[in-house]
Amino acid sequence: MDRETAEPSVDRIPAERAAQWVDHHHRTAAPSTYVYEFVWDLSGPAEGPFCTDVDGNVLLDFTSHVAAAPLGYNNPKVMDRLRAFDLVDPLKIAGQDFYVSSGQEPDDDSLPGPTGLMDRLVEATSEYGMSTVFLSNSGAEAVENAIKIAYDHSDGGRYGITFDGAFHGRTLGTLSLNRSKAVHRRHYPELPSIHDVPFCTDRGCSAETCGCGFFTDAGSQLCRMVDPEEGYLDPDEVAFIILEPVQGEGGYRIPSQAFGDELAAIADEYDITLIADEIQSGLGRTGKMWGSDHYSFEPDVIAAAKALRVGATVSREEVFPSETSRLSSTWGAGDILASLQGALTIDAIRDYDLLTNATDRGQQCLERLTDELGNTDVVADIRGLGLMLAVEFDTKARRDAVQKAALQRGLLTLGCGHSVLRLLPPLDVTEREIELGAELLIKAVDDTR
Repeated sequence: MDRETAEPSVDRIPAERAAQWVDHHHRTAAPSTYVYEFVWDLSGPAEGPFCTDVDGNVLLDFTSHVAAAPLGYNNPKVMDRLRAFDLVDPLKIAGQDFYVSSGQEPDDDSLPGPTGLMDRLVEATSEYGMSTVFLSNSGAEAVENAIKIAYDHSDGGRYGITFDGAFHGRTLGTLSLNRSKAVHRRHYPELPSIHDVPFCTDRGCSAETCGCGFFTDAGSQLCRMVDPEEGYLDPDEVAFIILEPVQGEGGYRIPSQAFGDELAAIADEYDITLIADEIQSGLGRTGKMWGSDHYSFEPDVIAAAKALRVGATVSREEVFPSETSRLSSTWGAGDILASLQGALTIDAIRDYDLLTNATDRGQQCLERLTDELGNTDVVADIRGLGLMLAVEFDTKARRDAVQKAALQRGLLTLGCGHSVLRLLPPLDVTEREIELGAELLIKAVDDTR
């Protein structure tokens, strides 16, 4: 496949072979969140945002596997270096308890494993003074460990504060922090003493113009919650505040600078550990390395995953427990190949200036969609930060219909929130590819009107 000339081409989805694969898959698979019956052909042509399904349809993938494939398919920016790695067995070791190397010197490692990945993460978070990493398998584990070290660091703090619309994972601990969809938490036991406040939904608001409920005439809801005299939580007993700098599952909601300033002021005033869940917004997705980089608050802990290929909890040394076995994982930090992919992804973001590309191509996409869809009666909002892009429709039914129409035209997208369609092109998406994707989406909207 020639990425420079490839075009989406769809006969029918799902066609015969895809239907067979889907049916076979569900013979043993537990119910989950299956978006549509697209079956990627691992052996078919694919590069960047273009991929082939088992029936030969060529699609433009603007999901990046929910940001877990940050450079799309078979991208030479990673694959050319990955091919130098001779596969060994085991590729997954008892990670936190064993060490692994390529046989080279630690400071000159051309095939970086877990140690090299941690070095890169410390470098990527140096502006926040972070120095220590705990690797794990997933984003949920990264958040679990973030709240664990925050509880430990607070020395007795028992409260946690989350935000309306939040999604932080599907383990029991992270579910306790979620405030997006009821189905995620229904009938499951939860951590006690988790409180929530409104999340800012207006990127341009100030404390005076806020309409989302975060700011009130009496001050922000967060400030009122932890006020030592009038609040109902003792700030000394708050172990952490956790947020997504840009909410993902909750609807790609981008908060205002006023929200960020208020959060920074409260965390600083009461010395509350601030956890940034960067699982979807991190690693260049918003045009900066971390979504937090767009705001004045400084996270004490960053939870990363998806584009990183593994889970990672990053913080300062003094925030982590000093006692051995307080944190541990037999398999966390042990996926050699995934750690290598994560390290090479960070290298590609730096070496190819993909932060600038994410900013430029994201702006291109926003302008194109706004020009064509901004004044239609079916689109409520078009928003984004870098390549974290969203179109909000007038109804959920409309969003679902547009998503299906886009699929039949060869464009893969994802829903989120109530009636929002999200777009996550690869970080090195080209001007031509953005134009292709935007045109397909515009036509899909027309198909449903």
